[in-house]
Amino acid sequence: MKRALVLRHLAFEHLGTLAALLPAYDFEIAYHDVGLGPLPLAEIDACDLLVALGGPIGVYEVEDYPFLPEEIAAIGARLKAGKPTLGICLGGQMMAAALGAPVAPGPGKEIGYAPLTLAPVDNSPLAPLDGVHVLHWHGDAFGLPDGAVSLASTPLCPHQAFSLGKHALALQFHAEVEPEALESWLIGHTCELGKAGIKPGELRRQAAIHGAATAHAGTMMFRRWLDGIFA
Repeated sequence: MKRALVLRHLAFEHLGTLAALLPAYDFEIAYHDVGLGPLPLAEIDACDLLVALGGPIGVYEVEDYPFLPEEIAAIGARLKAGKPTLGICLGGQMMAAALGAPVAPGPGKEIGYAPLTLAPVDNSPLAPLDGVHVLHWHGDAFGLPDGAVSLASTPLCPHQAFSLGKHALALQFHAEVEPEALESWLIGHTCELGKAGIKPGELRRQAAIHGAATAHAGTMMFRRWLDGIFA
């Protein structure tokens, strides 16, 4: 079997729909909870697929979270070597930072289900998301690294996703979250929601309308990307 290593920064921000999808591509899945022990640098380098997940910290908060420079450098080494790498939210921001692009607070927080504007890119892995509301949950935004292709935008975020060759995909948004898992986000991020003036009930309402379609389209998006590498 192939091995997928998942860098997790927050327990409830997990693989979501990818947990069921990756075994269909003959992957065994291993999680590493970042910050709870030394980074498994050899495994980050050797795994067949690296997935870096989200979290409520910024890539620039290196004084408060001293593991960040080592994690970003390890991701950068994989990207330089052309090894399959997927980043979601914080994970995508670390990919951008590793490639020399700026990552900084955006003009405002994006929290909730909303559509993307897809870039006119041939064979984009994001094609299944056309017209679909995805879950946004971020305040930071990344610039576009040299050599990367911007795949989507929103009014507040000009680069919602980028690809680098076939091997790397960075997403600012969440298309992996299953609607039944959203409650753990509402509990875990209660302080952020309160500061943003967003009521949990509004996100529940949005998830009831869009959550299932998001999870389905997200699965199709991930499948499309994985097919380009492993099929």
